[in-house]
Amino acid sequence: MIKVKKFSKDNYLAWDLFVRKANNGTIFNLRKFLNYHPEERFKDNSIEFYKGNNLLSVFPAADIMKEGKRILVSHPGASYGSLITKEDLSIKDSIEIVEELNGYAIREGFDGIQMTIPPSFYSNRASNYVEYALLSSGFDYFRREVTSTLTIGENEDDILNKFKSSHQRAVKRSQNLGVEVKITNKVDEFFSILETNLKIRHDVKPTHTINELKTLITLFPEEINVFGAFYNHQMIAGVLNIIVKEGVALAFYISHKNEFQELRPLNLLFFNIFKWAITKNIKMYDFGTFTVDGVANMGLGRFKENFGASGVFRDSLKILFK
Repeated sequence: MIKVKKFSKDNYLAWDLFVRKANNGTIFNLRKFLNYHPEERFKDNSIEFYKGNNLLSVFPAADIMKEGKRILVSHPGASYGSLITKEDLSIKDSIEIVEELNGYAIREGFDGIQMTIPPSFYSNRASNYVEYALLSSGFDYFRREVTSTLTIGENEDDILNKFKSSHQRAVKRSQNLGVEVKITNKVDEFFSILETNLKIRHDVKPTHTINELKTLITLFPEEINVFGAFYNHQMIAGVLNIIVKEGVALAFYISHKNEFQELRPLNLLFFNIFKWAITKNIKMYDFGTFTVDGVANMGLGRFKENFGASGVFRDSLKILFK
């Protein structure tokens, strides 16, 4: 029999150890990551599932009011949530965990549950048991975005061979014009470019403040870095990378100065990032979504395809009890 238990701060280390070894656990699900948020920002309501004395699954979550309804949401401070599970989770246990999740939410007075599932390639072992259990119990998709995904090759030639000819030429052009790419600690300079870019293109602010970004880089120096493209010692483009789990990296922020677009810095940036990924044994690179509310930005999708990327669903599901 599977038992559900509300997360206790006393179980911090056990939680993070479980997530590190889980089938679909990511950096976003670690207490070390979630706890960088100020306590007052989210009302944490994370839960654990036990079979006997063995931790079988965790659900990083928060208590959120949405449109007048109290919803148990897979943690809003994380890009991905869902039920984080052991690699060998059975179909029987998957169904029972979801039953216990629903029962817990109803007993605690929630009106529903909402979660965003990591893309399929974030799992060590391919399995849709949890999704099957969710859909069978009354969950449904409320958002399906598409994220661009690239399988990293074994060497530099593999990388370039996946590039469309236009991107291959852009890499050479950028190199010939003197653009240099390196991992940099000039986070303020990168953030300034990012803020300007997001304001011009989407009239929004970055998800993180500059201080939050610096805190995360300090907390995870081996997993989070900024690659910068420089021209005449000036940063003209940058990418914030996060190694979300062993073998998988994510481009969390991508930005460049429009006035230097003809130098093709992003093409050279990603070429160097992919070479770095090989040295870190990263097999999959997630460029991030090119859809918003299911509507594709065709230009952005095409730009990422030209590196050899293809699309994978990033799904969000929910259930309402009343």
